[in-house]
Amino acid sequence: MSSTSSIMIEQPCYTLINLAQDVEQPTEMKLKEDLEKGDNKIKAEALKKVIQLMLNGEKFPSLLMTIIRFVMPVADHTLKKLLLIFWEIVPKNTPDGKLMHEMILVCDAYRRDLQHPNEFIRGSTLRFLCKLKEPELLEPLMPSIKACLEYKHNYVRRNAVMAIFTIYKNFNFLMPDAPEIIANFLEREQDMSCKRNAFMMLIHADQDRALNYLSSCIDQVNSFGDILQLVIVELIYKVCHANPSERARFIRCVYALLNSSSPAVRYEAAGTLITLSSAPSAVKAAATCYIDLIVKESDNNVKLIVLDKIIQLKEVPSHEKVLQELVMDILRVLSSPDIEVRKKTLNLCLDLVSSRTIGEMVLVLKKELSKTNNVNEIDDMDKYRQLLVRTLHQMTIKFPDTAAAIVPSVIEYLSDNNELAASDVLVFVREIIHKFENLKELILQKLLEIFSLIKSVKILRGTLWILGEYCDNIEDIQSLLTQVRQSLGDIPIVDDELKRAAGIENKDDEQILKSNISTGTQQLVTADGTYATQSAFVSSASSSSNKDDIDKRPPLRGFLMKGDFFIASALARTLTKLAVKYSKLVDGNETKQNRFNAEAMLIMACILHYGKSGMAKKPINEDDSDSINVCLRVLSERSPFVLNLFNNQSAAALSSMLNAKLTEETDSGWLKQSKRKIKSQQIQADDPLRFGQLISNSDLIDKEDVFDLTLKQAIGVLNKKDEDLILSSKLNKVTQLTGFSDPVYAEAYVHVNQYDIVLDVLIVNQTTDTLQNLTLELATLGDLKLVEKPQSLTLAPRDFTNIKANIKVASTENGIIFGNIVYDITGATSDRNCVVLNDIHIDIMDYIVPAQCTDQEFLQMWVLFEWENKVVVNTNIKDLNEYLEHIIKSTNMKCLTPEKALSGDCGFMAANLYAKSIFGEDVLANVSIEKSLHNPESHVHGHIRIRAKSQGMALSMGDKINLTQKQIKN
Repeated sequence: MSSTSSIMIEQPCYTLINLAQDVEQPTEMKLKEDLEKGDNKIKAEALKKVIQLMLNGEKFPSLLMTIIRFVMPVADHTLKKLLLIFWEIVPKNTPDGKLMHEMILVCDAYRRDLQHPNEFIRGSTLRFLCKLKEPELLEPLMPSIKACLEYKHNYVRRNAVMAIFTIYKNFNFLMPDAPEIIANFLEREQDMSCKRNAFMMLIHADQDRALNYLSSCIDQVNSFGDILQLVIVELIYKVCHANPSERARFIRCVYALLNSSSPAVRYEAAGTLITLSSAPSAVKAAATCYIDLIVKESDNNVKLIVLDKIIQLKEVPSHEKVLQELVMDILRVLSSPDIEVRKKTLNLCLDLVSSRTIGEMVLVLKKELSKTNNVNEIDDMDKYRQLLVRTLHQMTIKFPDTAAAIVPSVIEYLSDNNELAASDVLVFVREIIHKFENLKELILQKLLEIFSLIKSVKILRGTLWILGEYCDNIEDIQSLLTQVRQSLGDIPIVDDELKRAAGIENKDDEQILKSNISTGTQQLVTADGTYATQSAFVSSASSSSNKDDIDKRPPLRGFLMKGDFFIASALARTLTKLAVKYSKLVDGNETKQNRFNAEAMLIMACILHYGKSGMAKKPINEDDSDSINVCLRVLSERSPFVLNLFNNQSAAALSSMLNAKLTEETDSGWLKQSKRKIKSQQIQADDPLRFGQLISNSDLIDKEDVFDLTLKQAIGVLNKKDEDLILSSKLNKVTQLTGFSDPVYAEAYVHVNQYDIVLDVLIVNQTTDTLQNLTLELATLGDLKLVEKPQSLTLAPRDFTNIKANIKVASTENGIIFGNIVYDITGATSDRNCVVLNDIHIDIMDYIVPAQCTDQEFLQMWVLFEWENKVVVNTNIKDLNEYLEHIIKSTNMKCLTPEKALSGDCGFMAANLYAKSIFGEDVLANVSIEKSLHNPESHVHGHIRIRAKSQGMALSMGDKINLTQKQIKN
């Protein structure tokens, strides 16, 4: 490589300043004139322009002496700040690598600034010296730098320490006694920022001196400032990690730092304590510190990070036992208003709760559930209530003894306005009543009490099913029939509605409404001071005269008037089940059997008549009409086979569904985690015995340094498997940008990080000419943004170089990076030469990760998301399951449809897929595919519907599916 290009590439740079492209650039003569003859303001503007142009590849060798002569002697502070940036970026060596003679004058100026009476100029110059890489410039300045350690102002002293540290690290021959000087400085220094810098230097330069200092003042650590305490924690960790025998010497200090006033120090001290000791007392102290930090810290991001630390602790079996005692303390985190923090906290507590703490946890969660009735308290209250219900549900399955305490308080929320929370309560109640026979009477009583208050038609359908399936005695059956009659109002419905339309008031129906469940009424005070009881339905209807007439009707009648006859078919099936059970209970008494059957059939016939009368907003559809007619026929014919279906098969179907759900949870849920823990704790008979007192030191040595670990996580080299080395190598991600016959060959390695893309472009000069001002010009399409413009450079004949460019990613969309390489040829009189680059397509799959959600959440998102992309299936694949697996693999999506639903061979398949982007965007897909059963060689056909919140996500996912289909066909 030529010396010119190597100097250009290896030159260190710490400053990046953007240059506006649409502004006219000044000439070198104009800049020279302004620097020579202008006042301080003009000189400052001219120097700014010189810095901007030099950072963008321009060279002004003639301006160096001009700046030394006319700008350096000026005492203006703004100019001095700009000069520090200028001296940082200006080339200081000749083409043959020797220091320029002009730098001697600059060195003298540095020396004068280090002796300047103004502390800002001294401190800024010392900070600048940290960036210098030329020992020839630094050597004459060493006495002045040492003298700054004695200066009165702490800003100068702390920067002097950092300057000495950097110089010693890079060129220790310039100051071989630096550790001794800094150790003496540390003994007499009082300022915390200066002590922190000095102590940090000793950690890296002379650890023994740092340890001696810490030992001498270990009892005073709590009185130190937080910046010094953080460095002390780092030193203790590194020393104990390298030499475990030192743990006993310093672990008391770490315990003391858990009580620091700084949250950052407490967080680091807790993490260090866990790595140094696995004793239960240490784990408990660290976990308590973490919990305290979460409760007191206001930033939700901090809460989530610290919660992750506690979750990591839980993964260690010995630590989990300690954390189980702290469940009630962890529940204090629920005071946070953020829904993500609460969700993570509830999941953690659900994993940690034991038989000892379950009672207290149930009380806390019931109290939290009652708080959610106050809608004005915090945002996301509905989601929080849903989370609490689900947690209580899982706790009941995990600890069946708590069901009696949980169920009554949860059933009240069936009447909730939030349908999602009420649906979760319904699922909860359905599973509990099926599994726990002893709670059936209690649950049925509560459901009958709350029946008339249920506001959602979907919840009412589910409640009718549960009551119809599990009401087994005469009293419950009659109570339910009474509730149904009250909710329907007077029958026949058509005659009653005609009377109302004619203006004839129905006093009986009014009385039914007034005598409704006690919880549905309210007490009002009349003018004479007496109490009057009035129905909620009547009061709400009479209070607003312009309200729709439907609101004056009982609940079931209101749903029918709106045209929702699906609830009618559910009611018909429930009445049929009740009639079948009632006939069995009063076996031999035909009068009672016939009376009950007649009443049930009358209700169904009235609903059918009303549905076909045209009085409802929408007429009854064929499906609901057929369903009610079937129920009427069952009660009239009373076939033993059909009666058995109504009596037994529903419960059997529910049992099969719950068993399938349990199997799914076992495969991917807390049951799997608990089984994995049990399995991991199993010890074979021939395993060696492990004595903690004997092997703790070696265990600690084997652990990886957490500082190295976090660095590896940051640069993305963690968890690389040996078999993935070829796939994860750079060669697999190289994109060719130009052809082999182009004068300039270019190829790029595309490294995709979480929120940015790094392009490492190799450029090769394939000509025998020197290419001057060679510039890589890039532009982006989509939600990508170029962070900085690559610098121009000069390439010798047959030379090559690497240029890096950073591109920021803001959302999940298919992006395209395009551009060209432009350059001049030495001695050529023609225009600039240009080589157009191939486009680089950024694959959104790097940002998509599989995710899990419930069927209800999927349906809710499907309704909410407005962007849909319908992709037609066009493939050579002949098997439905094979095509689905291919789509899942190529889109990184997770299949939410259970395997049992996809099994079998019927020639048709429908599946729901779900994924999330790292930016929090959701993407849904519904795969509907089929193939002819009569022709085994036929291809799969159908369509895939994609829905997302943003247009870009929906289009990008559709493009990805189309692309993978084409690749298969080719």
